[in-house]
Parts: sequence; structure tokens; C-alpha cells
Amino acid sequence: MSTVATWIALVVASAVVFALKLAGHLVPKHWLAEPRVARTAALVTVALLSALVAVQTATRGNELVLDARLPALVVAAIALALRAPFIVVVLLAAVTAAVLRALGMP
Repeated sequence: MSTVATWIALVVASAVVFALKLAGHLVPKHWLAEPRVARTAALVTVALLSALVAVQTATRGNELVLDARLPALVVAAIALALRAPFIVVVLLAAVTAAVLRALGMP
């Protein structure tokens, strides 16, 4: 992709994102107050974040990779389920990944 095409794509993408954000601000508040809309918005947020975590944990480039990140994610999920403080969750996941990598797991 040429430099000009890259800049055009960047400007177009910026305009689309700006329009989308503007549309979000123009939605009447009573539409957002409906319980079904609020629940859907909450579930979509969780689903998108979960998809991002899954992709970042189990892939490298275009291939599926099961390495030390997956057990670290499982440990973090267990710590979250036990309502551990966030810093403890992060430290447990990091230590898990570090120990597994030190033991030779990729």
C-alpha cells in the first residue's frame, strides 16, 4: 500500500469512527434507559473483551499456539473468581507464565 493510500485509509477510518461516536451521542437517552438495550450493551462489551483476550492468548500471527499464556489466563480467571485484588491477579498470571517458561514451556 502506498503512502498516499495509507493516509486516505487513515482519514476515512477516522471519519467513520468520528461519525459513529457522534451517532452515539445523538441517540435519545430514553432509548438507552430501556433494560433490554442496557443488558445488550453490557453483554456485547464482555463478549468483545473476551474475544480479544482469547485471540491474544491463543494465537501468534496466523497460527494457533498453546503456550504459557493459556495456563496463566486460567490462573487469572480462578483468582478473579475468588475475588482476588486485580494486582494479585496480574502477579499470579505473570508468575505462572514465568515459571512455566523457565521450566521449558514455550
